[in-house]
Amino acid sequence: MSSLITEDEISHETDLVWLEDIGQLDYVRQSLDRLPTRRGKPAYHRDGRMVGYACLGTEAKPSRSSGTFRRRVFWLLPHDRDSEPEGLYAKGAPAEAVDPRTLSARVKGYKTERSEGGPPSSAMQELGITLPL
Repeated sequence: MSSLITEDEISHETDLVWLEDIGQLDYVRQSLDRLPTRRGKPAYHRDGRMVGYACLGTEAKPSRSSGTFRRRVFWLLPHDRDSEPEGLYAKGAPAEAVDPRTLSARVKGYKTERSEGGPPSSAMQELGITLPL
């Protein structure tokens, strides 16, 4: 879950690769997967689709026991808001979801009003504040 990802676990990221236009997505799910390589598109074994992934620098060390690297993968399930706008996540978002506009290499991202499916609060509207920028 994204809330369990710590900054030190993603400290060796060099860039994020997006397979889709994230400008159209309110949120993406993120997880740390054990993968055999530092770079390149990983195999995907979940329902739904992979939206993006992180690449690691050469300083990233593999696990001594498995030889794998922990890399972030960004994904969506068939019942997520982009596919079913009036479905389960019409309001709110899964625990592992973050607004993709808040993500970058070595930054775990966070939820925003947009990712939670709600309009900006009246206080934010009055102050002219919009998230994300």
